[in-house]
Amino acid sequence: MFATVKLYLCENDVNPNSMKDITYTGDSDFENIPSLKDKVLRINLNADIYGTFSEIGAGQETVRQFFRAGGASGTIAKAMSAYDKDFSDAIYGIEDDKRYVTEARLRKMLNHEVNLMEERITRDKHPNKIFFSYANTVATIDFAKKYKGHGWVGIKYQVGPGEDYNDIVLHIRFKETDARLQQETLGKLGTNLIYGAFYKYNQPRKLLRYLYDHLDKDQLEIDTINFSGPVFKNVDNRLMSLQLVKNGMTDAVMFAPDGNNVLPARVLYKKNILTLRGSFRPVTKVNMDMLEKSLEMFVKENKVDKEKTQVVFEITLSNLRAEGKIDEQDFMDRAKLLCSLGQTVLISNFQEYYKLVEYFSQYSKARMGLAMGVNNLVDIFDEKYYRHLSGGILEAFGKLFYKDLRVYLYPMQNDDGSLTTSENLKVHPRMKELYKFFKYNGKVVDITDFDTSNLSVFSRTVLKMIVNNEKGWEAMLPEGVAKLIKEKSLFGCESEEILHKN
Repeated sequence: MFATVKLYLCENDVNPNSMKDITYTGDSDFENIPSLKDKVLRINLNADIYGTFSEIGAGQETVRQFFRAGGASGTIAKAMSAYDKDFSDAIYGIEDDKRYVTEARLRKMLNHEVNLMEERITRDKHPNKIFFSYANTVATIDFAKKYKGHGWVGIKYQVGPGEDYNDIVLHIRFKETDARLQQETLGKLGTNLIYGAFYKYNQPRKLLRYLYDHLDKDQLEIDTINFSGPVFKNVDNRLMSLQLVKNGMTDAVMFAPDGNNVLPARVLYKKNILTLRGSFRPVTKVNMDMLEKSLEMFVKENKVDKEKTQVVFEITLSNLRAEGKIDEQDFMDRAKLLCSLGQTVLISNFQEYYKLVEYFSQYSKARMGLAMGVNNLVDIFDEKYYRHLSGGILEAFGKLFYKDLRVYLYPMQNDDGSLTTSENLKVHPRMKELYKFFKYNGKVVDITDFDTSNLSVFSRTVLKMIVNNEKGWEAMLPEGVAKLIKEKSLFGCESEEILHKN
């Protein structure tokens, strides 16, 4: 009997049908995410991947994952934590700003360690080695639990022996309120980054999502990421910025006129901030006139230092959605135009203005200003946007205006040629006295020195003319913008050659 059973099992084991996965009609498709140990083992057991780990400020949590999994002797060239500032300065040099948790520090760490590997490991002896350097420099939560901590994390690596290096550098903010938990979170993130860099670099959007494998969004925020190197030559970092907000990894991202993602804290820290929100589809003369005139008024205010004033063009996700989906090409068209005008752009998921002001308040306590048109101000006084707040519109306005904020209102021309300003603007009857209160206290002021020829310019009209290949829209745009739209065929515009023929 036992022999028969044994024979039956052996025959069943070699049956081709027995090798198939068992499925049921009620099964759902889902993505099988490898465990941290599986990710680490795949790297550790690769005979060619070889590199260093340099971690400052939160222990050596990432390399610990690689030591624990086993088989690390062929992968880890060196693991170190130059935690002492003097030792760190002796190894990597002293930063101009004397700070340690910075992007510049991280890049120095990555470059230094890669150079050491190239010097010490000869290609003659190890022709197939693929080098990498992983580093992080972080500050975990302080003892008083006032600042939750943040850090820079990155990897510099090859995908083939002797090839040029690629970089992935990101900035994180911790959300947990325990240093030990933050350290563990950092270790998981670092593991996901190294694995994704080697095995998902051909799918950067998925690489971005996989950074949160075995992590929750309430543990960690990624607010800046930049890809560079030959394998990422087709990656637009502005588009990757959009993915961070779209995927709920952060509430807002910022990119500079050069197209690279930039850390909002670096740009906004202790600055006077003037913001212009809009769709900018496309950016028009009225947008620029609104900005220029409000900026002139803003810098004349008390407590405003012109040299420490930052202008921000903000686009919300709601302005990027078309039929429920984000039109990424349309977003890129807007971004290119704003960058061509030398502007700093913020992409956010803040539908309400008070959330935008709260966000800015994380980085600056200085005076802030909002430049907007009449319709935007009327919307601010619409109660329907604040029904989710226990204090309703009063709670929202308390958050909006208590930070010494001022609204600069651009007039609207009516069909009969008259103008609507802060003096004759009409809000809901229930909001009338509330509006008077803010108007009387100087929280809403009119932009009086404006270009009357711009009052009839609307982005939607310009866009319609571009799409329909009508003439005359060029005059409604800032200098150089129309040429860029034609050359790059933005917003569905036909090529410049075709337009010139017409």
